[in-house]
Amino acid sequence: MWAYNETFYQIYPIGFCGAPVHNDGVTAHRILKIGEWAGYLQELGIGSIILNPIFESDNHGYDTRDFTKIDCRLGTNDDFKKVCQTLHDHNVKIMLDGVFNHVGRGFWAFKDVQEKKWDSPYKDWFCINFNGNSGYNDGFWYEGWEGHYELVKLNLQNPAVVDYLLDCVKMWIEEFGIDGLRLDVAYSLDHNFMKRLRHFCEELKPGFALIGEVLFGDYNLIVNDEMLHSCTNYECYKGIYSSFNSMNMFEIAHSLNRQYGPEQWCIYRGKHLMTFVDNHDVSRLATILTNKNHISLAYGLLFGMPGIPCIYYGSEWGEEGAKAPDNDYALRPCFEEPKPNELTAFIKALIALRRESDALCNGTYHNVVITNHQLVFERRTDSERVLVAINASDSEYTAGSHELNGTFSRILTYPGEFEALASEAAAVEDAEDKDTCSAADDLPADSAADTSESQEAAAADIVTLNGQITMPAYSVQYLKMQ
Repeated sequence: MWAYNETFYQIYPIGFCGAPVHNDGVTAHRILKIGEWAGYLQELGIGSIILNPIFESDNHGYDTRDFTKIDCRLGTNDDFKKVCQTLHDHNVKIMLDGVFNHVGRGFWAFKDVQEKKWDSPYKDWFCINFNGNSGYNDGFWYEGWEGHYELVKLNLQNPAVVDYLLDCVKMWIEEFGIDGLRLDVAYSLDHNFMKRLRHFCEELKPGFALIGEVLFGDYNLIVNDEMLHSCTNYECYKGIYSSFNSMNMFEIAHSLNRQYGPEQWCIYRGKHLMTFVDNHDVSRLATILTNKNHISLAYGLLFGMPGIPCIYYGSEWGEEGAKAPDNDYALRPCFEEPKPNELTAFIKALIALRRESDALCNGTYHNVVITNHQLVFERRTDSERVLVAINASDSEYTAGSHELNGTFSRILTYPGEFEALASEAAAVEDAEDKDTCSAADDLPADSAADTSESQEAAAADIVTLNGQITMPAYSVQYLKMQ
């Protein structure tokens, strides 16, 4: 599955594109902005974007009115076709948010039921009781999602509903060329529906990826050969920020071993769950971490641990955003353009390193050293062994273990030259804007000296471990065994 080796980039389009919070009925071609970021995403190394809802809705996107039409606040279907073509031209795949559990009160079939009641041919598309009434005085009661009655639950056990949804998916694949779906509240979806969706999509477009939103429970129930390829790993999301905030690396080490460790009872070995440090529903990492020195370390952990990393737009340069008690507007801002910095350069290096590493993409997991402030773990396949060492303390630490033996190349370190890389990238971007960026054979005369220096630096990064590894304060190291 292509998704297992890629890094995803999540965008909430209504916020990202600066659209009104409530549907004003005015068509504006805002979604074209996503295509304008394609070059940046390619340069960052993103393999696929995840777009939260883009179809016509009442307000926030999850209250769908029409699954076949791009929300007028974002533009038209033709606009989105252009965006998809641009992204594919930059080797970025597209995953849409499949909101199949519920629709909005403005959904066309529900409006027909509101009008015709018993006589509507769509009355069995929803979970309705005509002996009751709704809070909106519809003259009938209906099931809403988790008590939110602006979200009308679909009856996924009705074959007509399933057929309709699959027809919509077929349209998205054939007209827009999408490569996968994020299934909203996958923990609420009918299992037979997910089985049929998996078979349908695989037949229509082999390699089509299905990743579910799951908050709790046994992920094996829906991540398997019959249903989904992956789901969100909320257990480790919590473990990442909580381990740094409480200075207790045992928490994330326990979660990772419980899920992927060498013991036979470990529950998700061989699976590729989607990992993240923030998203459109939770406070951003830069806000929730109490020590800002830990931001880069959290990403170092994210890309070293098992799973499919997903970055939430703006967090790659350390954007802040706090979840409010009654809304998520602060989590879903509009940025005029990317604002790359040293953190972005570090994440870019992590993305490139992981993509080329069999151990980091597919390897087993094993804890080597755990203390309150430090964690060293191993990722291994038959062809590669990588150690990831993280020191969350403000002091240098020397970790010891009989497993820390052998010759390694230090393939990534933080802190490193990421500030210089960020400045260099900005200079190249400015040059490209001015049409002055030179070709490879127009390198300056001292490029040979630069190459020699790089070779010397690479040689200096060969280290022999004799039962110990020194970890600078607030550091990340990736070491590959020779």
